[in-house]
Amino acid sequence: MTFSQRFLKSRQAAFGLGILGLLALASLLGPLFSPYDPYASQLSEAFLPPGTSHPMGTDYLGRDIATRLMVGGRLSLSIGLLAVAIGLLIGVPLALISGYFGGWPDLIIQRITDILLSFPSILLALGLVAVLGVGLQNVVVSVGISTVPQFIRVARSAVLTVKNHVYVEAARATGASHSHILFRHLLPNILAPIIVQATLGIGLAILNAAGLGFLGLGVQSPQAEWGTMLGEGRNYIFSAPYMTTFPGLAIFLAVLAFNLLGDGLRDTLDPFLRGR
Repeated sequence: MTFSQRFLKSRQAAFGLGILGLLALASLLGPLFSPYDPYASQLSEAFLPPGTSHPMGTDYLGRDIATRLMVGGRLSLSIGLLAVAIGLLIGVPLALISGYFGGWPDLIIQRITDILLSFPSILLALGLVAVLGVGLQNVVVSVGISTVPQFIRVARSAVLTVKNHVYVEAARATGASHSHILFRHLLPNILAPIIVQATLGIGLAILNAAGLGFLGLGVQSPQAEWGTMLGEGRNYIFSAPYMTTFPGLAIFLAVLAFNLLGDGLRDTLDPFLRGR
């Protein structure tokens, strides 16, 4: 059975992939077919409830919520992907060094990782934004750095398992360099848990970025981002609850999709779970 067949056999993976596909399709193509400008204010149409002309209603400036949700999806999903990319680029090399060489490099890297893991990821991202300042780039960097400790721990654990295998010992015996062993023998064989962690990390990164936006420390208005939209609607939660309902639902579906996708990848890639 091929990888794709095993993957699609998992109902939760197929369901997560379906939700993610719908969100991505709506975010990429939806705004092209919408008759509304996501940034243009129409005060005469402010606080319109969901109806035929505005399926999800309008916000306090008369902007169509459905259009802003679709535009915001591009930003929220991009933040998740970019943040995890930062976590991978920093965390995986550090994990390779830590797990392969051991000694004082391992001690220093793991103690720093322990310090970072002592803070919840949202609190760590919040502290970094407080230092770097608000804005899209700083949000991506802050959320990305908050994912680094998880990648270090997952990848290091895999390195410790793999580095004593026979093929690694054989490479050492033939005089292969450390870089050759790290990137030719170790890295390809620890990709499975890293891929799973990256998939789960995207959902967490979207959630953390949305949390920063809700607090007013993330992407700034008038840019459309799910967390920022959620924060804008909290002042009208009783008079216009749809302003928070739909952005919250979008965040929920995105995080759920990546979690289901990550669980499906884990079951597919883990040889001990394939026969279950």
